[in-house]
Amino acid sequence: MDSIHIPIPIYFTISLLTVLFLVWSRRKHFPPGPTGWPIIGNMLMMDQLTHRGLAKLAEKYGGILHLKMGFSHTIAVSSPEMAREILQVQDHIFSNRPATVAITYLTYDRVDMAFSDYNPFWRQMRKLSVMKLFSRRRAESWDSVRDEVDSMVKSTAISSGTPVNLGELVFGLTHDIIYRAAFGSTSHDDKEEFIKILQEYTKLFGAFNLADFIPWLGFIDPAGLNTRLPAARSALDRFIDKIIDEHLRKEKKTVDENAENDMVDEMLAFYCEDGKVNEAEDLQNAIKLSRDNIKAIIMDVMFGGTETVASAIEWALTELMRTPEALKRVQQELANVVGLDRRVEESDFEKLTYFKCVVKETLRLHPPIPVSLHKSSEDTKVAGYHIPGGSRVMVNAYAINRDKNYWDDPNTFNPSRFLKDGAPDFKGSNYEFLPFGSGRRSCPGMQLGLYAMEMALVHLLHCFTWELPDGMKPSDIDMGDVFGLTAPKAIRLVAVPTPRLLCALY
Repeated sequence: MDSIHIPIPIYFTISLLTVLFLVWSRRKHFPPGPTGWPIIGNMLMMDQLTHRGLAKLAEKYGGILHLKMGFSHTIAVSSPEMAREILQVQDHIFSNRPATVAITYLTYDRVDMAFSDYNPFWRQMRKLSVMKLFSRRRAESWDSVRDEVDSMVKSTAISSGTPVNLGELVFGLTHDIIYRAAFGSTSHDDKEEFIKILQEYTKLFGAFNLADFIPWLGFIDPAGLNTRLPAARSALDRFIDKIIDEHLRKEKKTVDENAENDMVDEMLAFYCEDGKVNEAEDLQNAIKLSRDNIKAIIMDVMFGGTETVASAIEWALTELMRTPEALKRVQQELANVVGLDRRVEESDFEKLTYFKCVVKETLRLHPPIPVSLHKSSEDTKVAGYHIPGGSRVMVNAYAINRDKNYWDDPNTFNPSRFLKDGAPDFKGSNYEFLPFGSGRRSCPGMQLGLYAMEMALVHLLHCFTWELPDGMKPSDIDMGDVFGLTAPKAIRLVAVPTPRLLCALY
C-alpha cells in the first residue's frame, strides 16, 4: 500500500493542536472567574481589586473566585464558608504573606512580622509581641492611651462651639499614642517628620508596579518607584537609627529596673548585630533581633496602630451622627450608667452594653483591614477547586461581614443586632465576623487597638454633644472610603462639640 504523505505545515499544525488539546484537557480546575487576556490575564481589572470591587465580583462568581494577574494567580474569598477553609481548616497552608517589590524593599527583605512568611522567626516574633510589646502587663502602652485621650478631651473642649475635623483629631490621637508607646517620646518635631515618612510609605505600599506581575517589565516605572523606594527607606533609616542609638546610650547610663520601657527598649533587650532565631522555649534565648528587624517591626506597629484605630473611631462617630436614634441611645446609656458629674472610667466599660454593641457594629461594617492577604505555600484544593502554590489569596472581610446569608439588613448600621442571644464575637472563631482576622495571622495588637478605640470613643460621646455644621443633615454625610491597607473615610467628618458634663473636663 502506498504511504500517505502529509505536508510539513499541516503536520506541525496538527501536532500543535494536539498539544493544545492535551494541555486544555489536563488544565487544573480553578475557581470560577472572569476570562483574561493572553499574558496579562485579568490585569485590566486591577481597579476592581478593592473590598467593594471584589464584593461585586463575588455576587457574580460566588464566595471564591480566580483571577490571573500577569504570571501570578489571585484567589479572592468573600464568604464565611470559604474564609473558614482558608483561615482554619488549611491555615497551615495559607499562613504565608504575599509581598510586592515595594513591601520587600521597605521591610528590609521582610524581616518584620506583618509581611514575613510563617517560619521560626515569625513564630518567635509573634511570641515577643504577645508577651512583651502588646502585653496588658506592659502598663506604659495603656497609660499612653489614657494620657493622650485626656489631652484630646482638653483640646476638644477648647474648640467648643466651633467645627472640629474629627478625622484629623483622632488620627493625631492614635499617632501620639503609638508614637509614645513605641519611642517613649512626645517631641512634636520628631512626630511631624515621622508622619511624612509614614505617608510616603503608605503611598508606596499601595502603588501599582508592573514588575509585581510581569517581572521582566520592571523597567517600566510610571510611579517612579525605582527612586522613591530608596529615598523612603533612607529617610526611615536616618530617623529610627537616631532613636535606636539614643536608646542604646540611655541603656548604658541607667541601671534602674523600675524605669519605664517603651517598645524600642523591649526590642533592644533582644538586640544582636546579626540577628538569629531558634525554637528554644525561653524567649530570651530563642530570638536575637538585628537593627533591621527592629526598624521593620517599628513600622509594623506604627502602621498597624495608627490609621487602623483612627479610621475605626471616625467611622463609629460617622455612623452615629448618621443614625441619630443610635447616638441618642448610647449617650443615654452613658448618662444612666456613669452619670453626668464624672468622666468614664475603665471599670465602667463592662456595664456599657449598648456602647459595646456600637463598637462591634462599627467593626462589622468597617473592618480595620478590609482585605487581608495570604499566600499558599503549596498546591491544594479548596471547595474542590485547584489552588496553585504561591497564589495570592485575598480574604475580603468587608464582604464577609456583610454577607446577607448571615446578617439581616447587612448594610444598615444597627448596633442592636448584637444584643440578641448567640450574636457572633470578633475573637476569630465566628467566620461571618472577622474584623481582626483569624488563625495564625490574626492581629496580635487587637487588645491595645480595641482599648484605644473604646477609650477615645467613649470619652468623645460622654463628654460632648455633637452637631453637624452649617445646617447639614445626617443624610448629607459622605460615606465614601479610600481603599488601601485600610479604608478610611474619603472626606473627613466635621462636627461641632458642646460640653455635656456637669464636671470640669480638664
